Amino acid sequence: MEQALKASVWRGVGLSAASLGPWWRGVRYRSAREQRPLPLEPPAAGGGEEGPPRGRNGGGRLSPPALSEGSRVVGDSRTSHEGLAPRSQPQPWHKSHERGARQAAPASTKLWSLRGGDFSKARKRLEQKPLSIERTKGSEILFGIAPCSLALSQSRRDLFRLFLKQSSGSRRLVMSEFVLQATARGVPVHHVKRRELDALCRGQVHQGVCLEATPLRFKSLEEAEKPDLGDEKSANRQLIWLALEQIQDPMNLGALLRSAYFLGVDRVVTSQRNSCPLTPTVSKASSGAMEVFDVYSTDDLRSFLKTKTAEGWEVVGTVSKPEDVEGVSVISCLEFQWNKPVIIVIGSEGDGLSLETQLLCHRMLAIPPGRALHPGIESLNVSVATGILLHSICSQKLRHGD
Repeated sequence: MEQALKASVWRGVGLSAASLGPWWRGVRYRSAREQRPLPLEPPAAGGGEEGPPRGRNGGGRLSPPALSEGSRVVGDSRTSHEGLAPRSQPQPWHKSHERGARQAAPASTKLWSLRGGDFSKARKRLEQKPLSIERTKGSEILFGIAPCSLALSQSRRDLFRLFLKQSSGSRRLVMSEFVLQATARGVPVHHVKRRELDALCRGQVHQGVCLEATPLRFKSLEEAEKPDLGDEKSANRQLIWLALEQIQDPMNLGALLRSAYFLGVDRVVTSQRNSCPLTPTVSKASSGAMEVFDVYSTDDLRSFLKTKTAEGWEVVGTVSKPEDVEGVSVISCLEFQWNKPVIIVIGSEGDGLSLETQLLCHRMLAIPPGRALHPGIESLNVSVATGILLHSICSQKLRHGD
């Protein structure tokens, strides 16, 4: 019945067992073997097991060929998914072909990924390469919203170009205000990409704004001598100046200027030797206070202090370890009282005030700690300590109604 059904299917598609030849006989033979397991030994000639039919009409039968022990097929163990024939043993050339295909596929994939990676890297390098912007001779690049905005609002610098980040998003309103400020000052505005701004300020935090301008210089000390203590108005004032000896870190100098401006210091004087200049980093650290606050310098800080002492000023130094001071009284900043012009002298980050400068001070101030300190962390950052001292001193100035 099954054989007749298969034959009718082949005739329906225009094929016959005769036209298919040995292949068709093999299929029929293997199909029959799937239905009935093979005997361990091939049947004798003329035995009862039926072989595959021969000829167009299915007449005549052949005994199945003898199979070796290793090539016998156990029912359903290695048959195809269609159930027509068992899977044959792969020929040697099949193995080599499959092995070559397995090796070639990863190699080609790796080659393609390498080519794609090289292409993407080259494209990334090209995109990241900043546009070269030639700066005006003698100029510097201010960066940050506060320094650039205050520099535009003042007339202390010559301004050349304003650079704004493209597609600033949430800061679009701020950028519009910058455009208005620059237009009012006649400063050209350039909208550039972030990588151009990064290159201009050498990787600093620019907040999407850079301004090309001339540097700020220290003012000469002669300009700071203008206040006349004999004047009627000045006699009632409590003047407070801040003198800085060899402050070298621009971040510290910027923080000092910001605190001094906020707390009401009248003048800041710094020593020229081994001190940080007024750089864009200082302006950024001061949040733009450097753009509106005068900073003076002197090449001889000790002579300056002697002169101010002769004029009736009180010179007060600062120290982190009171036991290190000899020849000068040390008091807590909370106990300090003053009723005449005063100069607060701040020493360098590492060494503090030099011995020669300490001997010129009338008193030394110290900040009392709030606990027993562990060795190695017995002092404060110079800008933090100065902020605490200035707050303690300037609060008296406010209480006196100035």
